[in-house]
Amino acid sequence: MKVRLLFLLVAFSSCHNTIYVVRHAEKATGIDMATMKPATDPPLSPEGEERALKLKDILGSKNVKQIFSTNTLRTISTARPLKELYLGMPIQLYSSKPDSLPSFLKKIRSILKGDVLIVGHSNTVDDIVNGICGDTKIPGDLKDTEYDNLFVLKRKGTGYIFKREKFGKKSPD
Repeated sequence: MKVRLLFLLVAFSSCHNTIYVVRHAEKATGIDMATMKPATDPPLSPEGEERALKLKDILGSKNVKQIFSTNTLRTISTARPLKELYLGMPIQLYSSKPDSLPSFLKKIRSILKGDVLIVGHSNTVDDIVNGICGDTKIPGDLKDTEYDNLFVLKRKGTGYIFKREKFGKKSPD
């Protein structure tokens, strides 16, 4: 009985991970030349590319085992430098649609080993963080100009410890 209890304690204590959640880096503005309307899936701006590299520098020394991104050029491009650091690690796509988010969050909460990066959007990062934590840590959507947040969710037992860090160039207020 003591051996079984010790095994369970060791197994439970070794189940740890940190989830890093960011909004995509700065996007380029511009017109889609085919439609002459604002681009619906813009690439990163030069500032955004610089921020994506900074994210790689910060998370490159962590134990990142999985990377998740929505299927947009700006989110994938934000995750790409870290993916390239971990040669061959795929960027796993997820849907941020309201009806798909609960199953995605359930999947994320079930990951027991290794760190995870999730790249989202100004109107989904709060839902992701709050959904994983189980309570309101971010009261609403991020500002349109807000790109410098790195939300750190560290698993502790069955819950998460929330921390908001900043990275890269400071976003305007």
